[in-house]
Amino acid sequence: MNEKEIQERIRAGRDFMRPAVWDEDYMTDQEMKKPQPPLVKETAGREIISLPRNLEDLPLEGNFLQIVNRRQSHRVYTQDFMTLLQLSFLLWTTQGIKEIRGKRYATLRTVPCGGARHEFETYLFIRRVEGVKPGYYQYLPMTHQLALLEEEENGEAFITESLEGQEWAAKASVIFYWSVVPYRAEWRYGMYAHRVALIDAGYISQNLYLACTALGLGGCAVGSLDEKLCNKAFGLDGSEEFMILAHPVGSVSEADLQAEKDFYAFLKEQDL
Repeated sequence: MNEKEIQERIRAGRDFMRPAVWDEDYMTDQEMKKPQPPLVKETAGREIISLPRNLEDLPLEGNFLQIVNRRQSHRVYTQDFMTLLQLSFLLWTTQGIKEIRGKRYATLRTVPCGGARHEFETYLFIRRVEGVKPGYYQYLPMTHQLALLEEEENGEAFITESLEGQEWAAKASVIFYWSVVPYRAEWRYGMYAHRVALIDAGYISQNLYLACTALGLGGCAVGSLDEKLCNKAFGLDGSEEFMILAHPVGSVSEADLQAEKDFYAFLKEQDL
């Protein structure tokens, strides 16, 4: 790719970020009265795990201001086991369904979303959660359950490869993988849906950051992933649904927090 092509792509990306100008003659599928897509995806999982709902029993740390101030990305984990209740809390705070509007017209969740379309699905690779087999899972938000897609005792190689060689992620207890189902947003917003969808993805990831901080856990959002490998691993077709974002989560210690600070100490010596 030459310099001109690079600059053209940069410009196209910049233009994509600008608010779209609505064409008065354009009609979305919703306006044309086409059937809306399903609110959630069915599962092909062969084993269903009901998640605990006694989230009020969790010892959450600090008030909201303290949580916001402590929030940061963590890439060093102790590899301790996470409890199922902790995982339940993380799933609920990122995609939990609080209410269904109309006759399955929309879901109101714990994160905001343009038009309440909630165009994402949550998948996980679970390494270290008490009482849960290691492997590939799908979150079922309608019933707040996990569906086991495939057991896998040794998932470290997949995790590293799926995140483009980032070996630190393979020590996380759980890796969240979010796919996007574009038509859920396109049905309502048509050709203007995709900018909104990217904004929506940020809401989910930020809620996970804050939830981890409240539990004393750590995590780091990762946009660099091998989409084809992730799609294959979780059974996505790569067109109507494809992987878009990942977020490893694990236990952290004060010593590791200092180690992370030391890792970036070289930046103080750089004249950037």
